[in-house]
Amino acid sequence: MSPEIKEPPAQQHPGINAFISLVKHPLKSRLFLFSRLPSAFFAGVLLKDLDAERCIITVPYKWFTKNPFRSTYFACLSMAAEMSSGLLALAYVHQRDPAISMLVIKMEADFFKKAVGVTSFVCNDGALIAATINKAIATGQGQTVRVSSTGTNSQGEIVAEFFVTWSFKEKKSKPGVNRR
Repeated sequence: MSPEIKEPPAQQHPGINAFISLVKHPLKSRLFLFSRLPSAFFAGVLLKDLDAERCIITVPYKWFTKNPFRSTYFACLSMAAEMSSGLLALAYVHQRDPAISMLVIKMEADFFKKAVGVTSFVCNDGALIAATINKAIATGQGQTVRVSSTGTNSQGEIVAEFFVTWSFKEKKSKPGVNRR
């Protein structure tokens, strides 16, 4: 029997572990949501897990997230799906030198079932995001990557699948400003 071949882990930089520790801290993550993403805070969006390869975000079905059809409003599902890929991207741009700008440039979604409970969104594209950021730095050109985030209900059934296209570009330093 031959040993299972694994893909190498995403190339890490020193800031990734610091970022992961920061966002996994229960109080600091809630304060961040409250101050920077209040709609996610009030919707009850929560980080369940984050590492270099994967991020899991949950969004509940409740009064604040409901639509007239007695399911979770698609915008709340979109918020959680984007956040699952966005936290991975933020981890890879955190404390980067050179600094990297990131922006969502496209979002696509397919909906399969009504979201009537907690929906968990999983993005497993950390390595792909890291490679795209590294390419943006190496080439000095903006790069895009299309990642997926799959939302499942508590029974493991797929509720929705989102595809988020991110753009990464090295920030140009201003004349006369020293970098680290």
